[in-house]
Amino acid sequence: MLDRSVELRHTDVVKIKAPVAAATTDATGATAEGHTRREVVRLLTESGSITAGQIGERLGLSAAGVRRHLDALIAAGDAEASPAAAWQHVGRGRPAKRFRLTAAGRAKLEHAYDDLAVAALRQLREIGGKEAIRAFARRRIDTILADVTPAASGEDADIAAAADRVAAALTDAGYVASTARVAGPMQGMQICQHHCPVSHVAEEFPELCEAEREAMAAVLGTHVQRLATIANGDNACTTHIPLISADH
Repeated sequence: MLDRSVELRHTDVVKIKAPVAAATTDATGATAEGHTRREVVRLLTESGSITAGQIGERLGLSAAGVRRHLDALIAAGDAEASPAAAWQHVGRGRPAKRFRLTAAGRAKLEHAYDDLAVAALRQLREIGGKEAIRAFARRRIDTILADVTPAASGEDADIAAAADRVAAALTDAGYVASTARVAGPMQGMQICQHHCPVSHVAEEFPELCEAEREAMAAVLGTHVQRLATIANGDNACTTHIPLISADH
């Protein structure tokens, strides 16, 4: 997963449907409440896990306001709290709890495919076998990355710039993607997809995930490694890109 020293380079967002319905006391109140709830869900989606204090700082909400939204999400089974990891705690005092979406919460986000897509792919597999699934998966991700200019060379700067372009294209396709620098033993760069529009389909057809990795490697002109996927129950799909130096 992401190293503690990462520096975010690109973050875009797409429309996300709040897992929990907004309050309906009146038209104005419902709109404001629903918008804020969606913003909280967006932060939970993008960050993987986040503290209540960080949510308040980013959205300009009071502690009570943040707690109200988090309590509603937790009560609905769409979010959960967990203790902070040792490396996530900075300063003195008790580590702040971190909040994240549950599998049920993720399931309520907008998805581009549904049971019909699974049924169609099952039929395709019966007709053409796994090769047909792999061909379909690769054509799909190639279409998403079709307008991405490949890395011009094997230099770190060119690869990093191409990774940013890949993240932007993935975000446009609904993946809420960002890139981050990573220092330490696995120095390099990572592309994080904080949402997957096809995660339910990919659970049965991992060829979709493998095709994404292959397509990224082709655009970046270097080997890449998948560290985590939402389809396997992780908080994000994380793809590692080794670089010679993390300081460029």
